Amino acid sequence: MNNSIKLASAAALFLAASVAHAAPIVSLSALGETTTSVAGATTIDFNSGCGYATCSGDFQIVLGSVSGLYAQPAGTNTDYLTVPNPISSGSATFTLGAESDYFGLYWGSIDSYNSISFYLDGSLISTYDGSDLVGQFANGNQVSYSSNRYINFDFGNTKFDTVKLTSTSFAFESDNHAFRNLATVPEPSTLLLVLGGLLSLAGVRLRKAQ
Repeated sequence: MNNSIKLASAAALFLAASVAHAAPIVSLSALGETTTSVAGATTIDFNSGCGYATCSGDFQIVLGSVSGLYAQPAGTNTDYLTVPNPISSGSATFTLGAESDYFGLYWGSIDSYNSISFYLDGSLISTYDGSDLVGQFANGNQVSYSSNRYINFDFGNTKFDTVKLTSTSFAFESDNHAFRNLATVPEPSTLLLVLGGLLSLAGVRLRKAQ
């Protein structure tokens, strides 16, 4: 095969691999762990506000418990995030300001009607509800560590830049969110420009060869 054609083919494959999404590997930390153990991760503990690049939607940062509204995640005694609040059904969206390949959070009193979703450039990558992650223990128990777990999402070669928390009832409580920023990489639009340049170069070489 002509080297120029090989170059163009390789560029096309690179572009396809760069924009493909794969579901993350989900793991649960040991019972009682409330923070991430992943090296290089940045943790948001909500003790100094939201902490993300942007925070929007139906949420509050609270301390303690209010019956029927929100409950302090087991084993913690500091500020945490609750979604929704004050409306009983809603969501909140948090952008990282960068791409990441790892996310973790301490999910308190996990309920089946709580869900977490990940996005990259506005496109949904994956979503999970409480039952997907802890099965029968997604029962809202406020003191059992089986229903209060640190959840890890390892995206591998896939990336995300936005997290959305949703709950159709009070409430989705969480703390100690963690993510690992990646080095800046070209956006898909930039990759298309690169591919176009490589294809043009391949065309020039083909004409010269003829």
